[in-house]
Amino acid sequence: MQSKPLKMIVAQTNKLRNGVAKIHQFGLVFRYATVGIVVSDSQRNIINFNNFAETLFGYGKEEVLGKKFEILVPLEYRVRHIKDREEFLAHPEPRIMGNGRDLFAIKKDGTIFPVEISLSPYSLDGEKFVIAFIVDITQRKKEEAIFIQQKTELEKVTNEVTRLNAQLEQQVDARTRMLQEALAELEKSREELSMSLENEKQMSELKSKFVTLASHEFRTPLSTILSSAFLLEKYNDLPSQEQRMKHIHRIKSSVLGLKNILDDFLSVGKLEEGKVKNIEQEIHSSEIYSLVEEVTESMEQLLKPGRHIVFDCHSNANIRTDTDILKNIIINLVSNAIKFSGDNSIINIICAADEKELSITVKDQGIGISEEDMKHLSERFFRATNAANIQGTGLGLHIVYKYLELIHGRLEIHSKLNEGSSFTIYLPTL
Repeated sequence: MQSKPLKMIVAQTNKLRNGVAKIHQFGLVFRYATVGIVVSDSQRNIINFNNFAETLFGYGKEEVLGKKFEILVPLEYRVRHIKDREEFLAHPEPRIMGNGRDLFAIKKDGTIFPVEISLSPYSLDGEKFVIAFIVDITQRKKEEAIFIQQKTELEKVTNEVTRLNAQLEQQVDARTRMLQEALAELEKSREELSMSLENEKQMSELKSKFVTLASHEFRTPLSTILSSAFLLEKYNDLPSQEQRMKHIHRIKSSVLGLKNILDDFLSVGKLEEGKVKNIEQEIHSSEIYSLVEEVTESMEQLLKPGRHIVFDCHSNANIRTDTDILKNIIINLVSNAIKFSGDNSIINIICAADEKELSITVKDQGIGISEEDMKHLSERFFRATNAANIQGTGLGLHIVYKYLELIHGRLEIHSKLNEGSSFTIYLPTL
C-alpha cells in the first residue's frame, strides 16, 4: 500500500504531465494554425512567429525574433500603426484592427498586400503581450474589386437601359400624340365632310320642299290676284265701291301672303349661312313699348273683320339686344296668331318684367297645338296636323328659335287644342 507522500508525488506528476500535454497541444495549434500568428511584447518586439506567418511574410522565425513589429508594416503606415498600438495597450481588449479602413502588410521581398488583423492582449508575470492574428485578404479584395466593377457596370447598364426606356417612352408618347393628332384631324375632316354632306342634303331637301311649297302655296294667292285683277279690269263699272274694295283687299292680302312666304325663305337662307348678326344696343322700357306698339299697328292691316289686337305693355325693364331681330320675332309670332285665330277673336300682346328677365307674350284664341306636334315646332317646314288647310311655310317658329339663339333669349309655348296658344319670349334684363 502506497504511502501518502507517494500518492501526492504521483498526483503532481500526472498533473505536470497533463500540463505538459496541454502546452504541447497549444504549441501545435500555434505552429500549424492556418492564419499568421505574431506575438509581441509591450515594446513591440516580436517574441514568437508561427509557421503560417513565415509563409505569409517570407521571413524565417529566427529572422524576426527580437525585431520590432513594424518590420511587417509598410513604411507609409508605420507611424499610424505605432499610435494605434499605443492606444490599444492603454485600453487592451480583443478587437479587430483597422475598423472602417484598409490595412496593409509588407513581405520580406517588399510586396505589400492587404490584411485583416485581430488583436488579443494577455499578461504574464506582470508584463503585457499582444497576439496578432493576421489573414491575407488579397483574394477577397480582388473579388470585392471584381464585384464593385461588376456592380458599377451593372449600374451603367441599368442607367443606360433606364435612359433608353425613357427615350423609348418619349418616342412612343410622341408617336402616340402624332397618331392622336392625326386621328383627331381625320375625325375633324370626317365630321366636316359629314356636316358638309348633311348641309348639302338639307339644302337639297330645302330646295325640294321649296318647290313643293311654292307650287302649292303660290298657286292660290296668284290665282286670287289674277281673278280679282281680271274682274276689276272687266267690270270697271262695278255697282258699288264696296265690291271694288273687296277685290282690292283680296289682291293686297294675297300679295302680302306671298311676301311673307318669300321673307321666310330669305330669313332661313341668311340664318343658315350665318349672315344674320346680332348687333346689340341698349333698349330702354319706353323704346320697348314703342317697338311693340309699332309691330301691333303694322299687323292690324292683316286682321279680318271681327278680330282685334289688345296691347298691354307696362314694363320698366331695360335690355340689350338687336332691335331688328326682336321686331322680326314679334312680327312672326303675331302673324302666326292672326293666321290661326278664328273669327271674332282677340290676340293679346303682353309685356312684363322681373329682376332677371323681360317677357313678351303673344296669346291667341285659335286652333291650338296638340302635344305630339309640340315636339316638332322648331323643325323646318313642320306643319301641325290641324293646320294643313291654312296657308303657311312651316318656317315661322323655326326662324323664331334661330333668332332667339342669336340674341340669347328663350321661348316658352303653352297650348291646348281648340282653345288657343300663348308664345312667350324671355330676354335677360340689365
